[in-house]
Amino acid sequence: MTDQNDSHDLVMPEAELLRGSDDLLADFDRGVTVFNEFVTGCRNLYDIGTAVTVFGSARFDENHRYYELARQTGRELAEAGYTVLTGGGPGIMEAANRGAQEGGGLSVGCNIVLPHEQAPNRYLDRCLEFDHFFVRKVMLVKYSSAFVFIPGGFGTLDEMFETITLIQTGKMERFPLVAMGQDYWDELLDFVQKRMLREKTINEGEVAVFGTDSPAEAVSHIDSIVKNSESVERD
Repeated sequence: MTDQNDSHDLVMPEAELLRGSDDLLADFDRGVTVFNEFVTGCRNLYDIGTAVTVFGSARFDENHRYYELARQTGRELAEAGYTVLTGGGPGIMEAANRGAQEGGGLSVGCNIVLPHEQAPNRYLDRCLEFDHFFVRKVMLVKYSSAFVFIPGGFGTLDEMFETITLIQTGKMERFPLVAMGQDYWDELLDFVQKRMLREKTINEGEVAVFGTDSPAEAVSHIDSIVKNSESVERD
């Protein structure tokens, strides 16, 4: 991670955008840069087929049980005919991409450019580089038909709740959501199901998250929604 003292000396594109400016031309230029990132993303992802995005921490090495869970899940998804899409970095992302290649599927990453992290992992058939987190998140959501959440930190939580919010508010179809590594998610999902429902900040049945530690069950659940939806569309 970036040392706090070092971060003040770094001028990142997203930091510039959020900070704003009294220079209208500079803000316009930043807007054009963001637009170009969207165009580049769309041009490079429109043809990846039916994809599943796997979210999770960059911090787990290949000896960790969650890394192996992501690797097996990536392999099962690929064998079922899905493209595996990740944030393109190490940890869970690397594991899912690695499994996708082992399963003979297409492995795609949307990497974020950071000062000291993260380099794209070596298991990518196609890799895109982004300067802005929000553009990257749009790409990871726009071109997927299902989402798998494997344990991670603030970034993974952000991705999980933004995806849920898009479905809750009708901005996105009710694509399948799968939480894997159930012991990690238990307390959070318990809070959602009990406290949030009790306080009526959400409604019963607005969004369903399927929990499992079985890659086969995860893929079966995704199949039951995605492939049934594709069949209805063809009819």
